[in-house]
Amino acid sequence: MKVIVADKISERGIELLRSQAGWNIVLTTKDTLNAEIADADALIVRSATKVTADLLDKAPRLRAVGRAGVGVDNIDLDAATARGVLVMSTPGGNAISVAEHAFALLLALARQVPRLDKAMHEGRWEKSSAAGTEVRGKTLGLIGLGRIGSEVAIRADAFDMRVLGFDPYISEAAAREAQVELVPLERLFAESDFISLHTALSPATQNLINAATLAQMRKGARIINTARGELIDEAALAEALKSGHLAGAALDVFVQEPPPKESPLMAIPSVIATPHVAGSTVEAQEEVGTQVAVQIKDYLADGLIRNAVNLPALSADQYRRVRPYLALAERLGSLVSQAVSARPARIRIRYAGEVAEVGTHLLRSAVLAGMLNAVLDEKVNVVNAPAVAAARGLSVEEETRRRERGFPNTLEVAALPEKSGAVRGFSAEGTVLYDGSPRVLQIDEIPLEAELAGTMLYLRNRDEPGVIGEVGSTLGNLGVNIATFALGRRDNSAGAEAVSLVRLDGEVSDSILNAIRGIPAITVARLLQLG
Repeated sequence: MKVIVADKISERGIELLRSQAGWNIVLTTKDTLNAEIADADALIVRSATKVTADLLDKAPRLRAVGRAGVGVDNIDLDAATARGVLVMSTPGGNAISVAEHAFALLLALARQVPRLDKAMHEGRWEKSSAAGTEVRGKTLGLIGLGRIGSEVAIRADAFDMRVLGFDPYISEAAAREAQVELVPLERLFAESDFISLHTALSPATQNLINAATLAQMRKGARIINTARGELIDEAALAEALKSGHLAGAALDVFVQEPPPKESPLMAIPSVIATPHVAGSTVEAQEEVGTQVAVQIKDYLADGLIRNAVNLPALSADQYRRVRPYLALAERLGSLVSQAVSARPARIRIRYAGEVAEVGTHLLRSAVLAGMLNAVLDEKVNVVNAPAVAAARGLSVEEETRRRERGFPNTLEVAALPEKSGAVRGFSAEGTVLYDGSPRVLQIDEIPLEAELAGTMLYLRNRDEPGVIGEVGSTLGNLGVNIATFALGRRDNSAGAEAVSLVRLDGEVSDSILNAIRGIPAITVARLLQLG
């Protein structure tokens, strides 16, 4: 594995990656990144490196991008997803540091600390003009109640502040636990003495603080932003400060970093500015650097996905439960794709038992990845499989069901025509055994049991005496060794339809199929590759 570290992270994180035998860890600069990215498996960045579509085009082997921090607006997520590149962030690693910095800015605004410090250094004793304000009893409005916003709420409670919160993705119960009263955004603006931003950047939140929302705020309010500069219309904020409608603003982030010299905010005395350092404590950088290294290592070495931003989130427990079924889903998809007689228009996935309770969205992606990789040259994985399938007009139907007998935890994949008719579909159902191995349980509702691995000869035939022996002797004459032979038939009547999965040893050429198809009872013979 080759892992590029494009921005500075903790030495502990780098050493953790270097401890992986055979891994090549390359520390690059802005000038050397393009030359090194071509054969990289993973890329680690902070906020300085921009992961653009152009950069991703130079990295055909890239499997993952790790962001040592929370925001990923320096990464082109659409381009990464289209190329099947997993993007991971490190939420929570610097939450305490950012929360402490936000509260430090709040206190500095309340007591005019920077202005008074500057006067002292210039030899001026401005005691008579040092009328600050207490935060005790004041109202703090938090926009965003994730890890950082919740930590700010804890500190505000210690200072005896009333805390209002706006976050459409948090429950009333979780807000109450953080001692926060959830309110509509308009009420938060109207009642808050201090407003602190802790929400992600999105089309819905860009310029959230603008001329209209600033006008809704009470006169003399103060704003703190340690989240993203694009949350604020900086020109509108400057006007609100100059007019005296707002008493001050404390900003750690800006639309353009560093802000241009002509920025109106930099000339306003009531603005406190810091250079995007809220998360830059020794402790936070150690934590996020180590966290991103662990996540990259676990993904490349074991396929463990944590804190992905272009895949639906799973908890550690959910991932532990779903992981054994991922190989089953991908291999069933691959089997169905290779065995079906005509291009399917619909994919049906049925989940039963524990399979229905875990991350079915991830299993769906794994099924699609298995199906598409069997027929496409381009790289498809759980990250980009849904988009690739949609682009090819494949519709996916999903069902959950309860199995009354047999194995309780199963996954069934069916490739179906647009409408039922002369062209029939194909289905395969499987499970995961106690040792973690994926097994097929039935094909087209014909029971048989076989491991889903390696090179498989898929056969359909009339159930007549001597067919198995003839298949065995034909393969033997061709120098092909049989590892396992699984056989099932639709019923017990003579001449009933039978299905076989024959696992073969070594490399096997498609040329053997002509001889197998020459056996009179054989109706279908295909060679499948199942990982």
